Amino acid sequence: MEYQNAEEILSRWIAGICRGDMRRVEMLYHDNAVLIPTFSPHTAGTPEGVRQYFEQLATRLDLQVRLHERSLRTQWLGNDVYALSGIYSFEFEVDQLLLTFPSRFTFIVDLAQEKPILHHHSSQVPRNLS
Repeated sequence: MEYQNAEEILSRWIAGICRGDMRRVEMLYHDNAVLIPTFSPHTAGTPEGVRQYFEQLATRLDLQVRLHERSLRTQWLGNDVYALSGIYSFEFEVDQLLLTFPSRFTFIVDLAQEKPILHHHSSQVPRNLS
């Protein structure tokens, strides 16, 4: 698969999450990708670990993710490799309440790869302590 730009990969990732198509999301991750996920203390460094994380995430009712578009930054790292960073918010039900979890993210993607996500780090935005 060829990608026009790095943002297309992020768009496909978000669309897959919102549709509940975790198989499509998992297929974006390179076989040697590292995933430091939002809702787990464990890093996934294998296709099996990535799959297990997204299978667990898919159990959340009304799961959605929304990009805060003005936060998105794209950095060219050389050749076909880019870093994408910014803020997105996950939404899903917890105890019959729809909750929102603003989260920071960084993706390292290689447009030349069929499975372009090489590294993905995501963590909830900490609450302001002041």
